[in-house]
Amino acid sequence: MSQQGYVAAPPYSQAQPGMGAYQGGFGSGPTQPLYGHYGGPPQAFSAPPAVAPAASMPLSPGSSQYNPNVQQNGSHPQSYPAPPAVSAPYGQPPHSLYNSMASPGQPPTQQLTNQMSSMNLGIQGLQSPPPPASSVVQQPFQTPPPSTMAPPQMPPGLQSPHMSPLMSPPQSPPASMPMASQSMAGTSMAGIGRPFPGPPPPGPGGFQQPGLGSAGQFGGYMAGPQQNMPGAFPGAQSAMAGPQSAMAGPPQKKLDPDSIPSITHVIEDDQVKQGGQVFTTNIRGQVPPLVTTDFTVTDQGKKCISKLFVDKVCFYLGAIELIYLSLFSVQTPLYVVNHGDTGPVRCNRCKAYMCPYMQFIDGGRRYQCGFCNCVNEVPVFYFQHLDHMGRRVDFYERPELSLGSYEFVATLDYCKNNKPPNPPAYIFMIDVSYNNIKSGLVKLICDELKTLLEKLPREEGMETSAIKVGFVTYNKVLHFYNVKSALAQPQMMVVSDTAEMFVPLLDGFLVNYQDSRAVIYNLLDQIPDMFADTAESETVFAPVIQAGVEAFKAAECSGKLFIFQSSMPTAEAPGKLKNRDDKKLVNTDKEKTLFQPQKGVYEQLSKDCVASGCCVDLFLFPSQYTDIATMADVPSHTGGSVYKYSNFQIETDGEHFLRDLRKDVQKSIGFDAIMRVRTSTGFRATDFFGGIYMNNTTDVEMAAVDCDNGVTVEFKHDDTLSEETGALMQCALLYTTIGGQRRLRIHNLSLNCSSQLSELYKSCETDSLINFFAKSAYRAILNQPLKNVREILVNQTAHMLACYRKNCASPSAASQLILPDAMKVFPVYMNSLMKTAPLVGSTELSTDDRAHQRLSVMAMGVEDTQLLLYPRLIPLHNIDVNSEKPATPVRCSEERLTDSGIFLLENGQSMFLWLGQASSPDLIQSLFNLPSLCALPELDNPLSRKVRSIISGLLEKRSNSMKLQIVRQKDKPEMLFRQFLVEDKGLHGGASYMDFLCYVHREIRQLLT
Repeated sequence: MSQQGYVAAPPYSQAQPGMGAYQGGFGSGPTQPLYGHYGGPPQAFSAPPAVAPAASMPLSPGSSQYNPNVQQNGSHPQSYPAPPAVSAPYGQPPHSLYNSMASPGQPPTQQLTNQMSSMNLGIQGLQSPPPPASSVVQQPFQTPPPSTMAPPQMPPGLQSPHMSPLMSPPQSPPASMPMASQSMAGTSMAGIGRPFPGPPPPGPGGFQQPGLGSAGQFGGYMAGPQQNMPGAFPGAQSAMAGPQSAMAGPPQKKLDPDSIPSITHVIEDDQVKQGGQVFTTNIRGQVPPLVTTDFTVTDQGKKCISKLFVDKVCFYLGAIELIYLSLFSVQTPLYVVNHGDTGPVRCNRCKAYMCPYMQFIDGGRRYQCGFCNCVNEVPVFYFQHLDHMGRRVDFYERPELSLGSYEFVATLDYCKNNKPPNPPAYIFMIDVSYNNIKSGLVKLICDELKTLLEKLPREEGMETSAIKVGFVTYNKVLHFYNVKSALAQPQMMVVSDTAEMFVPLLDGFLVNYQDSRAVIYNLLDQIPDMFADTAESETVFAPVIQAGVEAFKAAECSGKLFIFQSSMPTAEAPGKLKNRDDKKLVNTDKEKTLFQPQKGVYEQLSKDCVASGCCVDLFLFPSQYTDIATMADVPSHTGGSVYKYSNFQIETDGEHFLRDLRKDVQKSIGFDAIMRVRTSTGFRATDFFGGIYMNNTTDVEMAAVDCDNGVTVEFKHDDTLSEETGALMQCALLYTTIGGQRRLRIHNLSLNCSSQLSELYKSCETDSLINFFAKSAYRAILNQPLKNVREILVNQTAHMLACYRKNCASPSAASQLILPDAMKVFPVYMNSLMKTAPLVGSTELSTDDRAHQRLSVMAMGVEDTQLLLYPRLIPLHNIDVNSEKPATPVRCSEERLTDSGIFLLENGQSMFLWLGQASSPDLIQSLFNLPSLCALPELDNPLSRKVRSIISGLLEKRSNSMKLQIVRQKDKPEMLFRQFLVEDKGLHGGASYMDFLCYVHREIRQLLT
């Protein structure tokens, strides 16, 4: 069987001129960090070769990013530095590969032009029959490239059905690459066991690179960085490097961008193939549809998803099995199992809960645990006879035996102090300092709460919510309100000693909304007037959270704080913060300190909150730096969220904020949660990523867990796995419901194991993989310089793809890029990840914005990271207003924009409506009813209704609200829009998709040679 995946044959051996992060020609300029030390001062590097995936296309070097007539992925004018002399790489003998790739007889311009002149691409699925030896057109490796650029003739019948007519066979200089054997035996790849190979450095989440000259991960010696060698770390030359920019050469062919892997095509194909279908979970090893596909899941007992690989190599490729439990996101309510006072049946040894993986023996009197193989006695109350197949006769009557997900009612043994929990509470804590009063925010919040409190989440089947509510206002001091139903007017109690915070009243502070509705209405009417004349601009923050914790302790319940804060806490009190924003630290080894929270008060607060089941949601309305890295530390460890509205104005931001508040208050949620992941022998959970707190290495604690937050789990393979029994996982989540009941939610997962790497790559889930890499990288930047993290990401990309090339793909020319079919768009995501704000060293980006995005991604589920890293770009100018079919997105690149078009772009966090400068006046009239272009009015015409329907559908679907920003082509705000066109060059540094593929392939080739 052919194991060949995506195939491309370009001149990948050199980076394209003008890549934002790579060298501009053959030799290396001033040595600089590997991938994307965007615009920083030249520095020497001491890291190993970076590596990445590839599929390359030539770019015209002179196109301007904003020239509407020449749209080349936003490439900037570039120059080609002359090649320096060849130097021996770090004491090693000269490399013959370099001589074969650099044809010294040709001038540099000719070499470069020939290398970029052509390329062929094709897609071959993993299960396709082996192609004939000549089915992929090869370049003539033994002859120098012809000087003319005319497209060579292809033999009839050999052209790939996926090949663009613009593509011609490659003509890069000769190169050699030893072809790998298809045998899997004895492959040494121990270095890929973690996203960042080698033992992690001290401290959480560290990445570490292999040392120079380390043992190769493909069975041989892996040399360190080798300057002037193919795949050496490129030195980034200045984009305007002098007179060479005028070098002439034969005209280059422009590659058809449609010929490289496209995320929009992959999403569309999967939707066509599996959309609307029912995915059943009773067959182990089947791969589910993509997260972007609409489908229905029928739970039939095993929650089977992807594959695990038996060797420790690329284990995480298939096993970053996101137990991304969107723990609370289920399509249908789960069955609840109640065993009364005896509680759930569990294995005596490993404590796994009863599930479909338990094997009943001895006539049903005993069962063997599927996780640890321990044989346990069946409790008397649970005994049942077995049928002729050895299955219990009540198999289909018990959810825990026949389903993959279900819940147990927990006994008092699972409750704090062996007492049943009280229903949770929500406390609304409003900053009433000058800024919030002046902007009208306080009145907006109070008016909204009058209606929003009617919609508090409630248990299914219940008429009213059991959640209690309380109210606090604050500036430098805290005001608590007694809203007991018996009172005619609310009563205020002030606590001015913020150093020793306490709750001045218990009875009447947390109340049932329905009982105290009149008093609460009265209070919400009075608050804006009470503080209307305030001049107090300083606020506290840590004491506010401490007050909430004390209130929950006193009431013996868990709950959530909704804090509406305007600025950095500068008043004299615990948790006072100072401005530590220093742009001079960007692109230095100390840049990581900008992302690190200030220790002390907030660290202890996080522990107290988790212990008390107190979740914190923070709504920030800053007009300047607020040190989000520190202020968001407590929300990020308690399962909370942080919402940020810079320079808030009611007219433009009011509705955006209210949509967020409504979703946040109404969403499904559980409190005081603790989670443990158990596995069968051979592997174990080693790392967890999310809005979580960990006191030890196994228990994941969350003050609250909701339907929008996901937990990503990394597993380590440390013993033999069986292909016959597969790999089993069980995630048990103990939590308190909104009705005050303690429950155990159980998710079971069964994966195939395989000794064949090709099986692993065939089942790889790219969306899960990039979610894991994003969280790993965002955690690592707390401890390592950004350039190291970027290098490691490129390294890992190339290692995974080189591993596939060596062990799974059919032999082919070294100049071809071969990608696994299931991972063919992985390079797009990885390149986009490295252009996100936290990983880009740019002084133009707000430190708060970077810290906010880092913390947001850490708690994201797979669907959210997929959308963040590859936004939807939807053309609206040619939409069928009468069709119910959803609009089809196009590739996220400037090349897809047209002067006469109108496009909607959204990534789950931001939304833009882009208007081309030559847009039809009729279209503009239909949408905006000129002359106003600052908002999208409700107009009674088909186009307006259709566009508003699309936008409202997206807002409803996404976990966060998005503010619609209208931008016109060539206007200044358009720069903000363009940074989301992720296939183009990054505005703040970073390569285009094409350039990244070129670079990656070059690194793959060095790894394999």
